[in-house]
Amino acid sequence: MLINEIRALSDEQLGEELEKTSREMMALRFRAATNQLPDSNLPRSVRKSIARLRTVIRERQLVEG
Repeated sequence: MLINEIRALSDEQLGEELEKTSREMMALRFRAATNQLPDSNLPRSVRKSIARLRTVIRERQLVEG
């Protein structure tokens, strides 16, 4: 997801997306451990997506107070 797409999400949707992406990262770790990853850069892109989601969540927390 791009940062503009993430910023357009509501707080509830951000939480759901973060949870979904975290589960995806865990699945990728298991697949990497068993050498079943189709693309070795996939965990990196998922990790960056998690960071983007957490960044937007934190920005909103700082704005609220």
